[in-house]
Amino acid sequence: MKVTAIKTSVVQPGENLPDFLAEQLPALPEQSIVVITSKIISFAQNRLVPIKSGEPAEKHALARQEADLYLDPTESKYGVMLTIKDSLLAVNAGIDQSNSQGNYVLWPENLQQTTNQIWEFLRKKFQVKELGVIVTDSKTMPLRWGVTGTAIAHCGFEALIDEIGTPDIFGKKLEMTQLNVAEAIAIAAVFEMGEGDEQQPLGVVSEIEQRIKWQDRPPTEKELESLVIDPKDDVYAPVLMSANWQKGGGSR
Repeated sequence: MKVTAIKTSVVQPGENLPDFLAEQLPALPEQSIVVITSKIISFAQNRLVPIKSGEPAEKHALARQEADLYLDPTESKYGVMLTIKDSLLAVNAGIDQSNSQGNYVLWPENLQQTTNQIWEFLRKKFQVKELGVIVTDSKTMPLRWGVTGTAIAHCGFEALIDEIGTPDIFGKKLEMTQLNVAEAIAIAAVFEMGEGDEQQPLGVVSEIEQRIKWQDRPPTEKELESLVIDPKDDVYAPVLMSANWQKGGGSR
């Protein structure tokens, strides 16, 4: 698998995202995946809130508004809010201040619909049939220092490959194994694209040797739901269900 990070101009608030992608991306080969950091979508959507006081309480108020569920920041020794937003565990509901001048950057709105539209635009613009799109953000992992990339939306391929019932090298049938293709590619791509001042919010993943099941349509609701685990059914349910979650403004 080859990951090519793309250095771009700085995205401006309200910038036309299709035009930006058309100008910054090289020719796309068949069976490639375009990786896009969520922040440039947020900038294009003007999902920016001016920083006024800069005090933690200001950011926490935004996180309560954006989160579906949240834990009070007093429960964290670091004073951050653990949240669940769009079925993802995230710190402060994904709100970020890095690579932004004087603004809090919120997660994009209507993210799956936007991802689908980007996929349709790129296929037409670059005249490719088998193409994927992944939108990424950064994530932390319990019991491990450091951040990695994570896929928060995808289009153009099956994100989950079910290997339950297939044999291992000794012929034993796998009982729980499902490969999260979108997540695996996102981690590799974000590592290459960088997290700081690299100014590489785009990546192109090509020469993918693992089997990818390409799709000529956006993912269905059923396919998207198959990626999500209800907290009570999660293997980490003893931790998730014992937390004192409170409903945020994003709850539906």
